[in-house]
Amino acid sequence: MNDTVKKYGLILVRIILALAFFAAGAAKLAGVEMMVATYETIGIGQWFRYLTGIIEVGSATLLFIPRTQFWGAALLVCTMIGAVLAHLLILGPGAMPAVVLGSLSAVVLYSYRDQFPLKNG
Repeated sequence: MNDTVKKYGLILVRIILALAFFAAGAAKLAGVEMMVATYETIGIGQWFRYLTGIIEVGSATLLFIPRTQFWGAALLVCTMIGAVLAHLLILGPGAMPAVVLGSLSAVVLYSYRDQFPLKNG
């Protein structure tokens, strides 16, 4: 695969992730009824909905700030691991969107691995 395809493909993936997570995070922060009900079912409390919304909106932003893409993607991968677990253990079917978004986030994380400060050589 040539470098131009990789470059623009990665930009497209980042745009898709940013749009998805900004929308999801904003819905959580705005208190959309479905989000409130979902977090009520999870049972940790509504503070966790706000925290997740802040992480999602913040991470979506980090995907486009130079030298922070790794951290934005890392936060999104961790968030989607939690989302998949919440679906599998508490919420029931419907984990596939989190699996897809988590996988796309992992692609971005891998692509920006050179930003990790403790990388070897």
